Amino acid sequence: MEYGTIEREIRIEASPEVVFDVVSSPEHLKEWWPDEAEFEPVVGANGRIGFGKDADGITWEQFTVVDATPPRHFSFRWTHPEGETAAPGNSLLVVFELEPAGSGTLLKMTESGFRERGWDEAKVAAQYADHSNGWDHYIPRVAPYAEKVGAGR
Repeated sequence: MEYGTIEREIRIEASPEVVFDVVSSPEHLKEWWPDEAEFEPVVGANGRIGFGKDADGITWEQFTVVDATPPRHFSFRWTHPEGETAAPGNSLLVVFELEPAGSGTLLKMTESGFRERGWDEAKVAAQYADHSNGWDHYIPRVAPYAEKVGAGR
């Protein structure tokens, strides 16, 4: 298997403006993906997202906004070591592309950079599988949440 890029696509019955907010704003992100999110949705902003509100506490991942072009494009790098600048080779790149589709939005998500991390084959395969399974769980949660947000506007 290649383990290069994870791709997901979903149609959402909400405007690109609403979907952009849902995939780029920490307060919305926490409703469908991480348990915690601390960042400004502006290019170059550094922050973190956290998973797992349990007895072991939250596992934090570093997060850097790469592009924020409302309402069409939001991307970030994540999983880089704390204290390091996010770059190819030390982080994964997630890109959300939004296209108007009738009365809604087509959301395309890609995550790449697994091979560039310098991991051995077993770790590349494990990380790719973990993230692929994660996106299979989280991406379907975007539509109902975005549609609820859009209905409230």
